[in-house]
Amino acid sequence: MLMRTDPFRELDQLTQQLLNGSAHQGTWSRPSSMPLDAYRSGDQYVVAFDLPGVTPDAIELDVERNVLTVKAERRPPRVSDDVEMQVAERSFGVFSRQLFLGETLDTERIEATYDAGVLTLRIPIAEKAKPRKIAISGVDSRREINT
Repeated sequence: MLMRTDPFRELDQLTQQLLNGSAHQGTWSRPSSMPLDAYRSGDQYVVAFDLPGVTPDAIELDVERNVLTVKAERRPPRVSDDVEMQVAERSFGVFSRQLFLGETLDTERIEATYDAGVLTLRIPIAEKAKPRKIAISGVDSRREINT
């Protein structure tokens, strides 16, 4: 089971945008959020984070106990002095997201891939948490009942 953290993060971002006009720029001390999708597929959870324009070496992925932390940094494009920017709407800066992973997930076997601006994590369900059949041994039906 996955649990999202910080239910007020979007409200904080809206407040920052209104007061500071800086919703497009996250910092290491106040990172911007990154959108994600999460679903269960068979014996694993799949989490996909949107990180377009981020290079794979600018992504940090850590698990401590059962907290998964994803951090990434997107820098503004480098342009030469003779280039005049006409529109700059893509957000840049630091992005971060934390998820609490349930005890039933195997944090030792998380797999991560990055393709076309999407970081995809595959988090397997721990063997001890998977349903299993329990064998029932036969019992002698001629047992004597004491009353």
